[in-house]
Amino acid sequence: MIRYLARRAGHGLLMLFGVSILLFLLFQAAPGDFLSEMKMNSQISPETITMLRAQYGLDQPLPERYWRWLKSSARGDFGYSFAYNTPASTLLWPRARNTLLLSVPALLISWLIAVPLGVLAAGWKGRWADRLFSGGTSALLALPDVLIALLALLVALKTGMFPVGGMTSINAQDQGTWAWLRDLGWHMVLPVAALVVGSLTIILRHVRASVIEVLESSYMRAAEGHGLPRFKLLFGYALPAAANPLISLFGLSVAMLLSVSLLIEVVMSWPGIGPLLLESILARDLFVVIGAVMLSTVFLIAGNLLGDVLLYAFDPRIRRQA
Repeated sequence: MIRYLARRAGHGLLMLFGVSILLFLLFQAAPGDFLSEMKMNSQISPETITMLRAQYGLDQPLPERYWRWLKSSARGDFGYSFAYNTPASTLLWPRARNTLLLSVPALLISWLIAVPLGVLAAGWKGRWADRLFSGGTSALLALPDVLIALLALLVALKTGMFPVGGMTSINAQDQGTWAWLRDLGWHMVLPVAALVVGSLTIILRHVRASVIEVLESSYMRAAEGHGLPRFKLLFGYALPAAANPLISLFGLSVAMLLSVSLLIEVVMSWPGIGPLLLESILARDLFVVIGAVMLSTVFLIAGNLLGDVLLYAFDPRIRRQA
């Protein structure tokens, strides 16, 4: 198992290396940088701009800049933020924690809802409930993620029950730990709900399709012919047999959820990686953008690695191949 996980982790490191090189090449191809806009300010002399470019290493060739960033990343700094005049890590780690605070509950809730509903929908295949399920998931699948976030904001504004923007109220920490946690949870309700709605549909349809494929197999028809109860047949035999593709989907759903999360954070003003990434792109804050994308890639690799661990634990064929 250690060799299997080490090989998977090695693949993840190669992916991180490739993503970092691609990001540097893209920024090299893009016109201008953070200091280019200073040239429009007549109060800043060209000598000052030249000195700043040398200070930040922007006058160095691309391989030298990449090597300096690698050494900085090894120290945990991920480069230097031009806009905030601080190491990029001081901006990225709190935002990454806030993003995980939304993404992890949304991921768990999505799967806890999708698995039983998808299995039941597979058992209802051809009935009116299955047609209603298919129509509802198709309608939700057609909704853009931006529209889902805007609808969540509309609910907050119309009902007045949910706070809009931020993680906590201004004076939440002054009211004690439990009051702060309750306020934080109340601020998380709408963003997490928007994330669940945005990612739930695809997971539901995959669970239904995987279980239907198992139910149509010969051994499941033989088990049904032996008179097994329908509930036991679906959840005791069909679901474990369909677990392999669903576990693989679990790792991929992390990437899907992260992409939705970055958009939800921007629309609903949640202080995660999404707003920081957008601000840094507009400001051309090179190392903050690279650090944010690299952290998102790390989350994706971690999700896939967790899926590999679950596959290794539940599928004996993977253990034999390893």
